[in-house]
Amino acid sequence: MKRILGLFTFCTLFTIGCKKVSETVSGPIAVGTETVALTHRTCAAQDVLLAQLAADPSLAARMQAIENVTANFVTSHSESYLSNGVVTIPVVVNVLYNTSAQNISQVQIQSQIDVLNQDYSGTNGDISNVPAIFIGVKAGDTHIRFVLDQVVRKHTNKASFTTNDAMKKASSGIAPTSPSTKLNMWSCNMSGGILGYAQFPGGNPATDGVVIDDNAFGLTNYIPYDKGRTATHEVGHWLNLRHIWGDANCGNDFVADTPLHNSANYGCPASDTRSTCSGNPVMMTMNYMDYTDDLCMYMFSAGQNARMNATFTAGGGRTSFTGAQ
Repeated sequence: MKRILGLFTFCTLFTIGCKKVSETVSGPIAVGTETVALTHRTCAAQDVLLAQLAADPSLAARMQAIENVTANFVTSHSESYLSNGVVTIPVVVNVLYNTSAQNISQVQIQSQIDVLNQDYSGTNGDISNVPAIFIGVKAGDTHIRFVLDQVVRKHTNKASFTTNDAMKKASSGIAPTSPSTKLNMWSCNMSGGILGYAQFPGGNPATDGVVIDDNAFGLTNYIPYDKGRTATHEVGHWLNLRHIWGDANCGNDFVADTPLHNSANYGCPASDTRSTCSGNPVMMTMNYMDYTDDLCMYMFSAGQNARMNATFTAGGGRTSFTGAQ
């Protein structure tokens, strides 16, 4: 069994970048700026992490303090912190567009909010697909909800953005609105095959939030990233979840009930796919924090639920959303 938490290795991941490779079309909402066939997600985060740490020498200590709080919470709470209530996260969607196709519709935006609420409440239609081996550890309702607060739109002369956070600056994009009490999401065209990225708790408020490529924002025709699960994955990072493989061969994601994975899984693996890690466990490839296709990721684990809930406790990094001191 994995240890629940340990000293956080700061040279593993801070800002997460999930890559798209290409695109095909078919689906309910027409969007898109690329027209080649998709292959799989990949991640590009190390350079961003090093830049963040170099720019802010106090970041490592802040994140370690959050990890300490999380460890104490996970080991001392048998029930969800939010089991008797719900925390509602106001969401500001910042839309940056160079073409009309990138200026995503209100319908598409609302579809993303709906997907987040389904996935985080455990009411998504495909939750029934969880294989028997993981039924006992699926999260169910995280008691975290999302409500659309406002949409901010801005035309940009930039054809695309990278992971340098330019989309979050007033000069080149849209500055975040009240990031201590609202989840800011940026929809824009990402270059270099990037699907999206997120900032963990503890980072600079001026860059806090989640970035999603406009093609993958909400329910789209961007198969196989057409079901809004890119945002489900990235919001998981915003709530302090790691990739399920721990960003290393048989690495540690600081969650006890997720099996060891050799590395990321892609596409739609068979539900009984095993890793070659210690014990050869069946991998939880359908977990939102793996890299499988939207159609084939549909659950958080109970341990991930506890870790996300820990962010809302005093010192957990997202306490400003609940008023915890």
